[in-house]
Amino acid sequence: MKKRVSSWFVLLFVALSPAWAQSSLLQSGPMLGYNEMKEVLLWVQTTAAAEVQFAYWPQSEPSNRRLTAVKQTQAEEAFTAKLLADELAPGAAYSYELLINGKKVELPYPTEFSTQPLWQWRTDPPEFNVAIGSCAYINEEVYDRPGTPYGSEYEIFEAIHSKRPDAMVWLGDNFYLREADWFTASGILHRYTHTRSLPEMQPLLASTHHYAIWDDHDFGPNDSDRSFVHKDKTLRAFDLFWGNPTVGIPGQEGGITSYFQYNDIEFFLLDNRYFRSPNRRASGERTILGEAQLEWLIDALSSSRAPFKMVCIGGQVLNTVARYENYANYAEERAYLLNRIEEEGIRNVVFLTGDRHHSELSQYRNSAGYTVTDLTISPLTAGTGHTVEEENRLRVPGTLLSQHNFAVLNFSGERRSRKLNITVFDKDGVQLWAKEIASE
Repeated sequence: MKKRVSSWFVLLFVALSPAWAQSSLLQSGPMLGYNEMKEVLLWVQTTAAAEVQFAYWPQSEPSNRRLTAVKQTQAEEAFTAKLLADELAPGAAYSYELLINGKKVELPYPTEFSTQPLWQWRTDPPEFNVAIGSCAYINEEVYDRPGTPYGSEYEIFEAIHSKRPDAMVWLGDNFYLREADWFTASGILHRYTHTRSLPEMQPLLASTHHYAIWDDHDFGPNDSDRSFVHKDKTLRAFDLFWGNPTVGIPGQEGGITSYFQYNDIEFFLLDNRYFRSPNRRASGERTILGEAQLEWLIDALSSSRAPFKMVCIGGQVLNTVARYENYANYAEERAYLLNRIEEEGIRNVVFLTGDRHHSELSQYRNSAGYTVTDLTISPLTAGTGHTVEEENRLRVPGTLLSQHNFAVLNFSGERRSRKLNITVFDKDGVQLWAKEIASE
């Protein structure tokens, strides 16, 4: 009898506990999307249809509380919601809380963000940090291939969070669609939901501003290209689950191409799948980016005054080996892009790449006298441990890694002499190597 009474009491407590009830409706997030001087995007996913809203306030003025709009999450959007905190001041630190059905959701970690500062014409640009990584495989046994699990060491997300980066750029293969997922919207949204719900990921999502591109595994099947018949479905899933400022460029239908500026540094987010010609096609055009996206990139780089131009693309650009899906397999387009960078006198181009399940730094100095860099960081949690035997002639000695890792990019220095410090860490946040690049 005592046991029955105890169980009844617990059930009554749960039923009457608003905090527990609202927490049970939280599937994943909250996550911070883009941030600007006067606006920040906030994202969340619920387990069922619910009204969601965010409250936010300056940390220096807790009583100055503001509310976003309210949104009803829906099954057809995987119960996701994007809301704007748009009553913000530049260069301010804010705390925020999530409301589900009008009730605060208690979370065991801080939820806070900062707006970008208004530094132009006033000070040197601020110092800031951006984390990068690619290839995040989260196991789900029923859909995984038999044998040793392909994903492991999820604590890497806690290690990234411990570095407290201002922003993070996910460099593709951020979700691994399985055979059961490829051909239906429900399968694709299930995979996105399952990965995004990883417990180790939640504190990082809540306090760092996230931007993303995709590669083949979050676009479609392995090595997929523009012929993938369901790319409209994966494009929609990408837009539902990420908080980039835009999705696609004006005048071009489809794709995830985007751009953002963080303080004085510009990031160009490229789509290497939606317009890509098949790897094994022997006739016709050979393209990864497609003409419209390629020319947009060259235009944007040419007009940029940023001390570093960070070009984010799923596969390696500078690796000289025509293997797997390296850009070297598309030699004509690769040469066109690098020649335009040289002929236009575009300085300080840094490609941020993933895909390869190993990390390395590649560099060369072009005939205009400027260094072009390709920083490959991979994988976060996907399979690793293979031996890299290819002889990339542009690899910087001492930078090749074949283990789970991530990098933090630190931008610092005076306006006319900015520096990029690259530090690569293992799954526990222990430094593996570091390199400084000065703007030219």
